[in-house]
Amino acid sequence: MPSESNEAKAERTARIIDGLQAAYPDAHCELDHRSPLELLIATILSAQCTDKQVNIVTANLFKKYRRADDYVVVPLEELQEDIKRIGLFRNKAKSIQNCCRALVESHGGKVPAMMDALVALAGVGRKTANVVLGNAFGINEGIVVDTHVGRLARRLGLTAEKTPEKIELALQKLVPVADWTMLSHWLIFHGRRRCSARKPECPECEIAPLCPCGKDGEYRE
Repeated sequence: MPSESNEAKAERTARIIDGLQAAYPDAHCELDHRSPLELLIATILSAQCTDKQVNIVTANLFKKYRRADDYVVVPLEELQEDIKRIGLFRNKAKSIQNCCRALVESHGGKVPAMMDALVALAGVGRKTANVVLGNAFGINEGIVVDTHVGRLARRLGLTAEKTPEKIELALQKLVPVADWTMLSHWLIFHGRRRCSARKPECPECEIAPLCPCGKDGEYRE
């Protein structure tokens, strides 16, 4: 909506959030985990891979590796074998081992609950850090911008930015801090269940009247 004022966009964003919250009251992080360490490992594995595939691999991985030092002492080749169903498994195994080595050496084997400390770890960028902070520690430090979040943010006319960093900044200006973590879950749930990239279900969409692409029930890119 090119002529939309900042105030109008913020109001529309609030209504979009209300609609998504009503549509997906059980939205949550779909990476299976029981601890900050498990979520950190799962998120590193999830790069360019589906949550479903990661959950298949971590079901056994997390039974074998329970502490950070478990990942450090195992031979790299063995860790690679344990995650070989995951894309880029060799690089991810190296990142996981180096990440856990830093956890052991600098953080007593615990996952730090601070952005600066997290992004200093191997294999951890801002998106991964946001996932861990928001879902393992309940800290709304930022907004996770994955493929779904970026795509829907543009499709909904909330921003025209294309890089995750700029999309995150644009969304932070529109969304209350308390909703930052959940916003990603609501958008991801909507992107996976209703608003796919190629065949969005606009006639059935719960927030179609608020979307410039589907307000009349017909999608237009």
